[in-house]
Amino acid sequence: MEGNAIEVDIKVPNKTRYLSLIGRIGEDIARELERYSGDRDTLAYQLNLVLTEAMVNAIKHAGPREPEKQVRIVISICVDYLTIKVYDDGQGFDINSIPPPNFDELEDRGRGIFLIRSLMDSVSYRKNCRENILEMKKKLV
Repeated sequence: MEGNAIEVDIKVPNKTRYLSLIGRIGEDIARELERYSGDRDTLAYQLNLVLTEAMVNAIKHAGPREPEKQVRIVISICVDYLTIKVYDDGQGFDINSIPPPNFDELEDRGRGIFLIRSLMDSVSYRKNCRENILEMKKKLV
């Protein structure tokens, strides 16, 4: 995986049964990053978690009762960064209005975004005319 930029573009149905597949793709990508100077197994775990949580959010906001919808995930690797973009066409949400989770309660609202923010170097969420885009970046050097 050295040299040129790589882009992996995945579209899966809006169903939770594809979560482990998406997580494993993240793990495999992490283990192939020759230029990553940190622990690749740790990065593999983190990417699995981030991708799974992001997809859960996309499914939740796109509405699980609409299985014909798809979640699109684009993973790009360039020299210094790994970027993950998750696209959904649900109603969206304001990422900055989500409070940190209360870990004493069983309710896990906000937990996914909290985990994503703690594991990635930058996180943004925006809406364009057709869809919502969660963009996450991880420095590789």
